[in-house]
Amino acid sequence: MIFNSTDYNQDWQDKQLSELGTFKRGKSRHRPRNDLQLFEDGQYPLIQTGEVKAANLYINSHTNCYNDFGLKQSAIWPKDTLCITIAANIAETALLDYPMCFPDSVVGFNADPQESSELFMHYVFTYIRKAIQNSASGSIQDNINIEYLTGLDFKIPKKDYQDKIVNVLSILDKKIDLNEQINSELQSLARTLYEYWFYQFDFPNEDGKPYKSSGGEMAFNKVLKRDIPVKWCNSSLSGITGVSNDTISPSDEPNKEYRHFSIPVLDSTNTYGVELGDSIGSDKFVVTSDDLLVSKLNPWFNRVVYATDESEQICSTEFVVWRCPNKAIKNFLYMIATSPRFIKYCSQSSTGTSNSHKRVNPSVMMRLEVPFDISIAEKLGNKLEPIINTIINKQKENTKLKELRDWLLPLLMNGQVKVK
Repeated sequence: MIFNSTDYNQDWQDKQLSELGTFKRGKSRHRPRNDLQLFEDGQYPLIQTGEVKAANLYINSHTNCYNDFGLKQSAIWPKDTLCITIAANIAETALLDYPMCFPDSVVGFNADPQESSELFMHYVFTYIRKAIQNSASGSIQDNINIEYLTGLDFKIPKKDYQDKIVNVLSILDKKIDLNEQINSELQSLARTLYEYWFYQFDFPNEDGKPYKSSGGEMAFNKVLKRDIPVKWCNSSLSGITGVSNDTISPSDEPNKEYRHFSIPVLDSTNTYGVELGDSIGSDKFVVTSDDLLVSKLNPWFNRVVYATDESEQICSTEFVVWRCPNKAIKNFLYMIATSPRFIKYCSQSSTGTSNSHKRVNPSVMMRLEVPFDISIAEKLGNKLEPIINTIINKQKENTKLKELRDWLLPLLMNGQVKVK
């Protein structure tokens, strides 16, 4: 089977992917894989299948590092190696932004520069990913092997034309990556500001100086079990914002288009899906521009949606809808909802018989106590406004860029659209 054979690319060559470069499986021989001996004082970056799946084009961050002992049972791969997952998350691909190690659940591809490039092969696998995943589905643990990968047949254009395809698609992907890097920096800036004001209590005092560092009076709070500014109090989340349970039955208006925040679509696109009412089979919560949507399902994934001013927004009942009293408090609460402390609290409070489907009760979620002063919270929220607006706008821009890329990719890879 030739995956991309069409009437538009019959002048392209039939090739097995093994003819375009070298495929080699990653290494992780030591057992158990999480043995601390492998990681103590580590300095060699290690990535797993999850990091490949999470990346857009380049893998530019890592969580773990092997030490010398760890490296001996593995291998370090050069920058620009294409990583292809063959277990757990199948046929996901991304390129290394710097040298890294990876386990045997990942295959590394290094192109023959006369035949192809790692970037072109990334787009080949993006094009055929669903077909590969479908072919592997149904086994006890979905997986593929290196022989399967190297034996795949594909219509391949000449190298100079491959480069033209890559240039079109990678311009979009590099802009997406740049936006994500900017957003990461902005989120770090917002997090630093929030923690500076509400954990270190160095918000500006009446003289514009850091409150606590300048000798601001503190008092022990029995509920929070820590010192907080003397005029502050503790508050539950339910004391700061309400929770909306307003529901709608979309199927009552079968021809209306709804902007539907569902867990699967949010996980794959970071936004809503546009669906007709007759395709939505159950009641949903109504969403307004005042809302934050906080998932109660598997809270360690921290799915939080900052709703904007768009019509006909609805969401899954897997979300808790925080209907915020004003924009400033919404910005303040967004920082709480995405904070490590909130994630830890909800994760520890979640219940369920399955490890893959645990939920935190909404009433338990809203019981979390935080240090609070409404005036300072609103001042912080107003200061965060331009940062959060930029983050939201860049997320929306990335959604459009991904839609354009995903529309163009199959047309370019099957020859239906030509690049001059």
